Amino acid sequence: MTAVLSDPSAARAHARSMAGTKVESMPVLPPVADDLPEGVASEDLLWEETIAPGGYATRKLARGARLRLIDLKGDACAGLQLFNAEMPTERLNVADTVKVQWNAYLGEGKLLLSDMGRVLASIVGDSAGTHDAFCGTSNAQTNANKYGEGANYSPYPNGRERFLLGAAKHGLGRRDVHPCINLFKGATIAEDGSIVPQVGPFEGGRSVTLRAEMDLIVVIANVPHVLDPRPEYTVTPLRVTAWRGAITPEADPIRNATPEGQRGFLNVEDYFRR
Repeated sequence: MTAVLSDPSAARAHARSMAGTKVESMPVLPPVADDLPEGVASEDLLWEETIAPGGYATRKLARGARLRLIDLKGDACAGLQLFNAEMPTERLNVADTVKVQWNAYLGEGKLLLSDMGRVLASIVGDSAGTHDAFCGTSNAQTNANKYGEGANYSPYPNGRERFLLGAAKHGLGRRDVHPCINLFKGATIAEDGSIVPQVGPFEGGRSVTLRAEMDLIVVIANVPHVLDPRPEYTVTPLRVTAWRGAITPEADPIRNATPEGQRGFLNVEDYFRR
């Protein structure tokens, strides 16, 4: 390797020799998937990627797009942050998501709300049932305390710095990284007020599908849940697929499930009425 690094021609030859190499955790370009839902054409596929344990991914998705996440082996933890792609100062607000819906437990039919009262995304499918709107993600110190290291490029990368890398690809910085929700790893509140983590491992193949209600920046960090009691850095690959879809119609049952949800969608429609 030293010889390759010291010889630009050898370095170029080595780099080119890697063309066509495929590993499990990488974006598929152009995107290809053989398990799209019925009625979704292959030309509507926007994104196909498997996020490695400890990895992250990010993408802009247009209003109406569907985003499906699959916990391939039962131990993924999808930390999720969302931003209004046009105005990233508007982003997922976990507190409002919980407060406005009078419910802290996410699942099919629930909404992900911004700090401006608009619906960023709806959960239109969920076969997992274990999600977390309480705990946020790990940082360098929590990982160092638990695993001995926690920096971004250590063997035990933390969620906050993975989010920072994803946000930076859109010109965003440290102040833009906000509290996340965690998909596939749950947390409940016990009678005495303590947080009870639900971290599995679970059966592989569970999925969650989101519908983008606005143009979004999506950032995903696949790192262990911050309250995972296991001493090992335990997380498995996460598959992400996105495709074009229709904008939510006025008669949509999720849109009309609650007065609070209706208001959030009206705020979205008002935003796009400009």
